[in-house]
Amino acid sequence: VQLQASGGGLVRAGGSLRLSCAASGRTSASTVWAWFRQAPGKEREWLAAIRWGGGGSYHAGAVKGRFTISKDTAKKSVYLQMNSLKPEDTAVYYCAVSERTYISSIYYQRGIYDYWGQGTLVTVSS
Repeated sequence: VQLQASGGGLVRAGGSLRLSCAASGRTSASTVWAWFRQAPGKEREWLAAIRWGGGGSYHAGAVKGRFTISKDTAKKSVYLQMNSLKPEDTAVYYCAVSERTYISSIYYQRGIYDYWGQGTLVTVSS
């Protein structure tokens, strides 16, 4: 599976962006897709996850209510809608896929993901 993230850019505080992550290769109903971000000098942070075969979506408390993960199975793509952006949201955003089924309580763990996209830079100006 190869992942291609896109949609990053420069936006003013309060604005919105929609990130996309497209997969090439085989995906199955057991996969879990996620978005992470990494700001300069900080650890990579989990933002949201969604099960490919259904079962709900999950969001980190820090972005809940502002960011929403969604999917389009026909396009083999997952999206991250980001609203009310803040300068502290500035980071490189990564999508990731796990091929195995895990309980949702560990979706924040980077180690469960098998594939990663190349990242897309989001810059939020004040």
